[in-house]
Amino acid sequence: MRLTTGPLTACAVGWLLLAGGSAPAPTATRAAPAPPSGLRGFTVGSAAIEREWERQFRALPSPDSLRAYMRHLAARPHHVGSPYDRANAEWILAKFRSFGLDAHIESFDVLFPTPLERVVELVEPTRFQARLAEPPVASDPTSRQRAEQLPTYNAYSIDGDVTAPLVYVNYGVPADYERLERLGVSVKGAIVIARYFGSWRGIKPKVAAEHGAIGCLIYSDPQDDGYTQGDVYPRGPWRPRDGVQRGSVMDMPLYPGDPLTPGVGATKDAKRLPITDAQTITKIPVLPISYGDAEPLLAALGGPVAPAPWRGGLAITYHVGPGPAQVHLRVKSDWTLRPIYDVIARIPGAAAPDEWVIRGNHHDAWVNGAWDPISGQAPLLEEARAYGQLQAQGWRPRRTILYAAWDGEEPALLGSTEWVEAHADELARHAVAYLNTDSNARGYLFMAGSHSLERFINDVARDIEDPETRLSVWKRAQLHAIAAADSAADSAALRQEIRERADLRIDALGSGSDYSPFLQHVGIASLNLGYEGESGGGIYHSIYDDFTWFTTFGDTAFVYERALAQTVGTAVLRLADAEVLPYEFTGLAETVGRYVQQVKKLLRDAQDGARERNREIDEGVFRATADPRGHLVPPLRQEVPPALDFAPLDSALAGLSGAAERYERALARVAAAGGAPLAGPQLAVLNATLLESERALTSAPGLPRRPWYRHAIYAPGFYTGYGVKTLPGVREAIEQRSWLEAAAQLGVAAQALRAEAAVVTQAAEQLARLAP
Repeated sequence: MRLTTGPLTACAVGWLLLAGGSAPAPTATRAAPAPPSGLRGFTVGSAAIEREWERQFRALPSPDSLRAYMRHLAARPHHVGSPYDRANAEWILAKFRSFGLDAHIESFDVLFPTPLERVVELVEPTRFQARLAEPPVASDPTSRQRAEQLPTYNAYSIDGDVTAPLVYVNYGVPADYERLERLGVSVKGAIVIARYFGSWRGIKPKVAAEHGAIGCLIYSDPQDDGYTQGDVYPRGPWRPRDGVQRGSVMDMPLYPGDPLTPGVGATKDAKRLPITDAQTITKIPVLPISYGDAEPLLAALGGPVAPAPWRGGLAITYHVGPGPAQVHLRVKSDWTLRPIYDVIARIPGAAAPDEWVIRGNHHDAWVNGAWDPISGQAPLLEEARAYGQLQAQGWRPRRTILYAAWDGEEPALLGSTEWVEAHADELARHAVAYLNTDSNARGYLFMAGSHSLERFINDVARDIEDPETRLSVWKRAQLHAIAAADSAADSAALRQEIRERADLRIDALGSGSDYSPFLQHVGIASLNLGYEGESGGGIYHSIYDDFTWFTTFGDTAFVYERALAQTVGTAVLRLADAEVLPYEFTGLAETVGRYVQQVKKLLRDAQDGARERNREIDEGVFRATADPRGHLVPPLRQEVPPALDFAPLDSALAGLSGAAERYERALARVAAAGGAPLAGPQLAVLNATLLESERALTSAPGLPRRPWYRHAIYAPGFYTGYGVKTLPGVREAIEQRSWLEAAAQLGVAAQALRAEAAVVTQAAEQLARLAP
């Protein structure tokens, strides 16, 4: 049974205002309505004050200000190392200071290659030279800033000059190579062409190299984000024929950040690896191309017809090759260290200055980047402006608030990772939570992060109004989830849970934005937030992601920009002001329990799948059903996976569930005591214990073959990139059929849950001693 105390309903009754650190009551233009319930972590008196401050805060963000920020920040290309990247950092610094915040720039020197030579050409059976350029649009003035734009390329591709047969590999994920093997097609010695989507782009050259390919092209198929989806830019929001997705192909599932300084901040005097020793640079040359450039290459392929799910939206018959198409690929880059500029602003805490709430979004872009990232950066600035106004009215946060505009996110989470690595010890002692945004659009609130914050962010969402429907954003997200459940296999059960569960489930975090070093390296509870779902488009990482596109097809009225500022700003305010850190652990335990059941099922499915596959091989099913005139070959036999002992993990999970329930009961007893205030030192001790709760879920040795990732519950997948793997050590060992490793990682996960249970138990005991 899942016990809850938040929003603090009965638990708020009788609490006295905790001494030391609450802000003075704001000057209200009208009396604040009585709250329908308390706030988790607040007394009754402080909750009323907090709600009034939050109400005043949410009235401050302005669509006009947000539009002005975006117009300025996206006015010119501002990639790492560009003049406008530094100019934007200095402009953001000046803005923070004009809002009354103490702010500074912290810089690092990082490896960021930029292209010198790029060639893609079809040399057999005919000749075709790829354009490798995006044409400007007459109605879009910044698309014409040709001299300042980065060319279309994939950062951290190794230099290379290769000519080889071409093979089409669909999305280029491991399952696609298994299918190619059954088709009798090898990519050894070939150049592969993969389409975007299906995985993070850096996985595609990684898997290709593992299978012997010597080069990789990545193209955007119109089925995924082009004319199959709708009208293309400038008539519509989707990717035009010559649009190209730039992006990094660094092997970030090993570690993000500067390739030459893994685990340490890339300061001027940092010890650096030789480039040849950097593990995260690709093993083969890679370039991205448009579907305009890809079509002649794909049309020249012979060999088997591609399986039906591999066929895209081009007006050709998709073949996989190899041959007769032969392609020449050349990549050469300038491998120079370049400075990056993180802008850090600080609002000191009044009562607990050594507890930090951190909020971040990146400011760099591949080109102009109005949507990615300025649609997230502009709300961050507006939140800071609003805090400055609240400070002028007498508000002081209980905890210290840090606001960060990161540089270098696009290439490799450079700014956030280097800052976290440089300050890791401080962060481990002081960080309460990290709240991230990246890009924003019209639609529904997306919530992902640490499940100890699931209750907290659900409560925040209930207090934010959707700007177009006037429902709360929580209610609109719930109704959207009910509608989306119609396509699920267990739709009835899923709809029932969405309607009846106290909170909407939040997604787990993999990678792809600046939360990764905070959560997965240091173990800081994190959230990633944004609105999405009603502003479709295909301009990601292209010259067309600019102010003209955003104000034509994005959040044209900037009302969801305001909603994002209201949402994240309220969350920061509430985390900074709560007397007791508002983590909740019963939902965490329940969610981890779901992950445990998933990995058990993964093992059972692998066992059942191997038995059935071997039986069908013995029966001759594959040979009998393969077209004799076709290319399909039978699969190889598989070893049936052994049984694994999940008992220690089950026991540790039960311990965490019990500790979480004891914490909730202790919280309820203190709340029901009706009059005993919590003294300052006692409160500080309790919060210091709670601060360790996410750290407890980390393991110092890290994950196998990638020790930078230390979280035992959440990590980016080794073969998914952005996509999360929960219980990653166990799950990926099963997926890779490494049974000894799976057994060892079950022990690691169990130990993390036991450590978490010990922290939560200690917090419960500290709470229990406070009740008379």
